[in-house]
Amino acid sequence: MDFLSENVYIDAGFQHLCESVFVRLCQIVGTSVQVAFRRETVDIKEMVKRRVADNDEIIAMESGSIREGFRLEGSDIDYMFWRNDQRVISDMFQSEHYYTEDKTLILSDSSESPPGFTLLELLTPTTNREVQSACVPMNDRLYISSSLFRQQTQTHYFPGSIGHGPCESGKLPGGVEYDCAWCFVCDFWPLSASSWINRCHSWPDREVVDEIVRNGGHFVPIGHPLGLHKQEEWRISFSLAEHKLVHSMNHCQFLTYGLLKIFLKEVIDKQSEKTNKLLCSYHMKTVIFWVIQQDAVPLWCPQNLLASFWVCFKILLKWVYEGVCPNFFIPENNLFLSKVHGSAQRKLFLELHGLYEKGLVCLLESPSIKSCITNVLCNPRLSICTNEDRMISECDHDKELFDEIDRDTSYSPKNLDHCIKYLHTIELMIGEPLTQYQVLILQRSTATILQSTAFTLHNMYTNTGLNKQMYIADRMSCHMLKLAAKFGCISDMMYIAMFYCKTFRYREALYITEMIKVKLAQPGLMYGRRVDPERYTEAVGGQPWSTKMRQAVAHDITLNNHTCYINELTPEQQSALQNGSKLLRIPLFVVLHFVEFLCYRHIDTTLAQTALEELQVLVHHDQGLYVQGINRDISWEILGICQQMTGNLQAALYFYKQSITQFPWNKLQNATKMRIQDLHIT
Repeated sequence: MDFLSENVYIDAGFQHLCESVFVRLCQIVGTSVQVAFRRETVDIKEMVKRRVADNDEIIAMESGSIREGFRLEGSDIDYMFWRNDQRVISDMFQSEHYYTEDKTLILSDSSESPPGFTLLELLTPTTNREVQSACVPMNDRLYISSSLFRQQTQTHYFPGSIGHGPCESGKLPGGVEYDCAWCFVCDFWPLSASSWINRCHSWPDREVVDEIVRNGGHFVPIGHPLGLHKQEEWRISFSLAEHKLVHSMNHCQFLTYGLLKIFLKEVIDKQSEKTNKLLCSYHMKTVIFWVIQQDAVPLWCPQNLLASFWVCFKILLKWVYEGVCPNFFIPENNLFLSKVHGSAQRKLFLELHGLYEKGLVCLLESPSIKSCITNVLCNPRLSICTNEDRMISECDHDKELFDEIDRDTSYSPKNLDHCIKYLHTIELMIGEPLTQYQVLILQRSTATILQSTAFTLHNMYTNTGLNKQMYIADRMSCHMLKLAAKFGCISDMMYIAMFYCKTFRYREALYITEMIKVKLAQPGLMYGRRVDPERYTEAVGGQPWSTKMRQAVAHDITLNNHTCYINELTPEQQSALQNGSKLLRIPLFVVLHFVEFLCYRHIDTTLAQTALEELQVLVHHDQGLYVQGINRDISWEILGICQQMTGNLQAALYFYKQSITQFPWNKLQNATKMRIQDLHIT
């Protein structure tokens, strides 16, 4: 073998190795199709909510790795919240865009702050208590203190939550971590990041740049550790811009970013306790942004994936050596300042340099990646298919797709006008260019809004004495619920049963519950993420997604707390709403047995007792199959309500006490305490 042919052989072997890692990353991170529908479900949900938001509403934006399209083990849930009636401007001319009667204006003043940070001056009066309590006088002006604002807005929504930087952080059942940050929004691109616009020659393209600039930015409550006004300063957040940039990556770029995150968690952070957590995933994101924009990698493709990763790693090594990690939007903002310096910096550099000297062999230290590398090294002629269509089965694809749609199509319109506004918004969006996934998401969203509308309409005309209007409203509600069930999923039929129960049509309700039971007994049923792949494929394989959703998919029941679905749950919905939870999530089978119990009480007490016993067995003995941990609070609560209705007060008390000891996902504590108190009085 001459020198040239040997080089060709090595090059081919390296490409083979890259392809193996590409396939493995598609399994861990997701194929381009999976990543696309994850993003699109969130995008559609937030687009709908923004378009219907009233001036006084609180806006929520999902951020972080989940929003970017990752579903890595250990990925946390990140949310940013701001009030829709508050806006930050960066010069006084921008105030002309707002009616100050319904908007509180705040001026960003970066003149005395380090790059990437600013002071926020309150320009117009506000009735918002959190802002009022956070104001401090400086130089005859009123500024909003980030530290005081953080204290005012960190409500410890869940037990065990703590302050973490600008966020309130904690863990949900199952170990999922969350970060929630209250912030202010600005409709204009920050002046201190103006140079970024001129830097975007090759990436991202002009359309993406224009959209990013048009969407402005946010300000989160944390000061610069070395700033003159650390307690008052706010950090400029580019979270929304970062989403757009990550979404504009091609799939190999995104997988390289994913590999950097995995390498950080499984290799870099395992080097020593002294350097653990000095680097974070935001540094990895910053590296990949710079590498893409500077064209440091000539070709992003599966056969070049490891070379792309190595370019990023070398730049990270250089940054650690120099102690400078330039923020992508404001390079003068050194992300390593006050964190990666001194002896810890030297230690980290030596550790990274040790990995660098090993070359790509250092990836063998990653448990997630090791096997795909060793397989190729041990089997050089191993056939590798990089066709993404063959990497995931139809069932696995559908399982994640329907789960994502269920997670992101829950809405909580406050009244009938709001319901109509939602429906009109969705109607307008249907006329826009949509992907196949977005069509499906809007289809499911429409079912959700129709259900809220049906119950809201009924509640408006109940006990009004206007018989004709009540009759018309009833017909319209029934029609909407049946329509929702036609293009929703199996569990959407449950709303019809709840409506019949609420309107005293008990036999009709029970007829629907029996139909639901038959459908839920199908061997090919997909309930959440629980499914028999072979039976599912036999039942609906190859069918359109709308058909699959209607015939084989079921989810838990979500109630909009602004309207009443089951009279017996009114205290629970009110408690949740008072504690900031707009939705009540109940396991489908719990609702099914509950409705049967309520209906049979008026028809056959023996069958009512049977339904109660089935509910009790389900709640007592289910191991997360049909009653997830986060929904056990409402499940025990419903069991207590049923026992109280039968007169078994001792059992009711026991179940209420069980409910109150669960993780308070549904925010029922006030209602539960009230029910316990009523039992003691009785």
